[in-house]
Amino acid sequence: MTDLFKTLSLYLINEQCYDKYFLNFDFLDVNCFTSLLSKCLGLAIVAGSMMVKVPQILKILSNRSGQGISIASVLVEICAITAHISYNYVKGFPFSAWGDGAFLAIQTAAIAALVFHFSGATAKAGVFLTGYICVLYVLMGGITPLHVLWSMQACNVPIIFIGKMIQAVTNYRNESTGQLSPLTCYMLFFGALARIFTSYKETGDPMMILTYAVSSLANGIIVFQLIYYAKKGKKTKTEKSAQATKSKPKSKKVD
Repeated sequence: MTDLFKTLSLYLINEQCYDKYFLNFDFLDVNCFTSLLSKCLGLAIVAGSMMVKVPQILKILSNRSGQGISIASVLVEICAITAHISYNYVKGFPFSAWGDGAFLAIQTAAIAALVFHFSGATAKAGVFLTGYICVLYVLMGGITPLHVLWSMQACNVPIIFIGKMIQAVTNYRNESTGQLSPLTCYMLFFGALARIFTSYKETGDPMMILTYAVSSLANGIIVFQLIYYAKKGKKTKTEKSAQATKSKPKSKKVD
């Protein structure tokens, strides 16, 4: 039982921290605490990612239609995710540092296949899934040089920022965030912030840290717009309500 506990503990902390915690009972070591916090945050993000796109998948299956979903957008997204997980896997980083990308890749691939299938192109869905598995093998099977994977990961940085800025400009022009889900935006923002910390502690890779820093900045701009336009909308409603009250004709008193 003790060996099992130690084995499980060593997945979260290293041997040195295990000795400090459970042999010396030193629970105040800062380095061990931050390492444990980073690992737990990473695992929490991975666990949360398992359900991120499940509602979308269920909606497609329920309606038996992928109408309104841009297959081009889905394919661009899966390319970015695939570059990310391939780079991390080949570099040998801990699964807790990038595992969320793996689950997002599976779910995004499922969405793409379903869109193809329900648009009447079932053969395309089969070809896509087969081709995607082959691409994963080429990228993660040691065939692709690391510098190529690094370049692919580097390309994710401008793609992430430009994509979010397009949305930010649209919000600015419309003076509204429209149908953007505040919960999703907040989750993306705080998730990216947490990933800066976990990437620093678990990988120390500058490219990973830069990617999540840019993602945090871009998502932060969207979150700022959500807050700003929500307050502006409330202010406008209050002013309209006040004007409506003033414009009501006053009833004359009868002597």
